Amino acid sequence: MLCPMLRFDDAWIWDSWSFDDGTRHHLYYLQAPRLEHPNLRHDMARVGHAVSQDLTSWEVLGETFGPAAAGAFDDLATWTGSVIAADDGTYRLFYTAISTAGHGLRDQRLGVASSTDLHTWTDRSVAPITGPDRRWYKTLADYPDVTTTGPSPDTVSETWRDPFAIPDTDGDGWHLLVTARAAGAARNDDGVVGHLHSSDLTTWEALPPLSEPGTGFGQLEVLQVRQIDGRWVLVFTCHPQEMTPERVARTGKFCTWSVPCAGPLGPFDIDAARPFTADPTLFAAPLIQQRDGTWVILGFHNLEDRGEESFEICDPIPVTLDEDGYLV
Repeated sequence: MLCPMLRFDDAWIWDSWSFDDGTRHHLYYLQAPRLEHPNLRHDMARVGHAVSQDLTSWEVLGETFGPAAAGAFDDLATWTGSVIAADDGTYRLFYTAISTAGHGLRDQRLGVASSTDLHTWTDRSVAPITGPDRRWYKTLADYPDVTTTGPSPDTVSETWRDPFAIPDTDGDGWHLLVTARAAGAARNDDGVVGHLHSSDLTTWEALPPLSEPGTGFGQLEVLQVRQIDGRWVLVFTCHPQEMTPERVARTGKFCTWSVPCAGPLGPFDIDAARPFTADPTLFAAPLIQQRDGTWVILGFHNLEDRGEESFEICDPIPVTLDEDGYLV
């Protein structure tokens, strides 16, 4: 099936991430059937896959990854992640895993699977990648009264998701940047860049966050760090309703944010983040480099707080960095 942009009549599409194999752009995205209410999509999420030469016309390859068998740590839903090329000639999919056990959507874990063709994924995790360390990150233990029928997962969760994999600049394995919450920080002021490291893509260690809390963001979702024209930038998403009133008053209601940084591991001064004002509701939007070297961003639009639906991937928006290093 060919689509000029990604929209399905029978399914919602939201978070997405990309991989360039040198010939085609691969877009991976969360999808779920169009149900009676958008909130129900989260525990129905599967990973879809489409490819394109020009980032405008897409060949839809269908579902590429979904939950494991009952009883696994990832047997309910699969959420946002990233794809890399490993040194052994295979590819790795790092993903967010949701389980039917425990607290449902609130138990967010990280998994990994491998592929030789970027569509069929095997050797998936039998156990989660290292979880959040309570020395630095909030876990469900910080919410002793939470139950499966209590507050929504957007209010209380063991936030540990959206793994973005990047190679170590000195050749020492790989890093994962992860959406996380800082231990001891206040609600909607606790979003930080979580950090894991592995020398072999097998054994992972949780490390202190690469940013500080207290910046007015409750979550730094779908993190990505890119080098554009020789300069590094961190881009993330945050719902306006998950910011402090002070942050909203200071910088307005926007969904996509950027921060200049010295390198792929920061340090990240999240307090200095500025919004992508060209498209205020653009959400979970990957940055992709085109064949001519220029960059675009594409994603879906977060209109749920308005009671509207826009679960489709928009056409690419040309972007660059301004003189201060922010995405424009």
